[in-house]
Amino acid sequence: MALIDLARGMRGYPVRPPQSGMVRRRSLWSRIHLDPWLLLLLLMLLGAGLLVLYSASGQRIEVVIAQASRFGVALMALVVLAQLSPVTLLRWAPLAYGASLLMLVAVEVMGDMGMGAQRWLVIPGVVRFQPSELMKLAMPMMLAAYLSRRELPPRWRDLLVCAAVLALPVLLIARQPDLGTSLLVLCAAVFVVLLAGLSWRFIVFLCVVAAAALPLLWMNMHNYQRQRVLTFLNPESDPLGAGWNIIQSTTAIGSGGMFGKGWLQGTQSQLEFLPERHTDFIVAVLGEEFGLAGMLLFLALYLLIVCRGLWLANAAQDTFGRLLAGSIILTFFIYVFVNIGMVSGILPVVGVPLPLVSYGGTSSVTLMAGFGILMSIQAHRRLLPR
Repeated sequence: MALIDLARGMRGYPVRPPQSGMVRRRSLWSRIHLDPWLLLLLLMLLGAGLLVLYSASGQRIEVVIAQASRFGVALMALVVLAQLSPVTLLRWAPLAYGASLLMLVAVEVMGDMGMGAQRWLVIPGVVRFQPSELMKLAMPMMLAAYLSRRELPPRWRDLLVCAAVLALPVLLIARQPDLGTSLLVLCAAVFVVLLAGLSWRFIVFLCVVAAAALPLLWMNMHNYQRQRVLTFLNPESDPLGAGWNIIQSTTAIGSGGMFGKGWLQGTQSQLEFLPERHTDFIVAVLGEEFGLAGMLLFLALYLLIVCRGLWLANAAQDTFGRLLAGSIILTFFIYVFVNIGMVSGILPVVGVPLPLVSYGGTSSVTLMAGFGILMSIQAHRRLLPR
């Protein structure tokens, strides 16, 4: 019923008001604008992630401490964003988008290099971060703000404006190169437009256009990106080269069996056969050491977070809140799906880490800030009569 109500709200139909009385005492969680269930699920995921990261990093406690400190910053971002009303977020959307776009241009001009990519900005002695991660929030905020002021479902003119807003950031991120993040930003934008009530004719048209653009995309991909696609189709074609990552990853997951080899007892990870085991391929460590049972528990935790997020999105009482909240939680789902899919060999490797588990700072802060926005939308609802 929650998904039905969410879809009805996107198309402008009346949504049933929350079942609450005109007057009620506000709980502690309401006063601090946090959702206890979502916060509990996120804390459980963060704690479990640190446990897996300790093993994946080669039992380096300094890596875990660094990640825990980043989680602390991420939780602060969640709390701060939860205090801002959706009205404030709506007002700040163009500023957030413009600032993120300027930082992407700055990366193009003077960004810091790392592992063959120019993706970072560095404030000496302060922080090193990826502006592309900020666009994951700025993009849906901007499109949700624009569409919330238009008649829905969106018309062709509105779709063209959305495409123009989306094109430059995606191209700048793809040039870094960072195909994974550019696809996630694209997904965030697409979800906003779909939730705005896009008709099936438009959806079919866009699918045809996307299919027709695949040859153009292939021609503009970097050589290593093309190699990733070819390796996905046939990993055994280069087992000691391009196919090494995915072969070692699937071997690690398969060797874990039902209940795994035990924490810190993995061979592929602890003997360093598995590359990027503390970032993109951390799921392989999870599968080897905790087995299918452990992976199912993690998937259940992610599913509960997504379900709670959808419930909060459905509870939004204005178009901006519904579009933004729906896009944030659905993009989070894609984040999880793409990482697990590429590590298990059902998707090409695109460099997307496992959210809130893989080692990384900017992505964790951005994700938690998104959940803070979800809590803000829930906490700032008006009390409506029965």
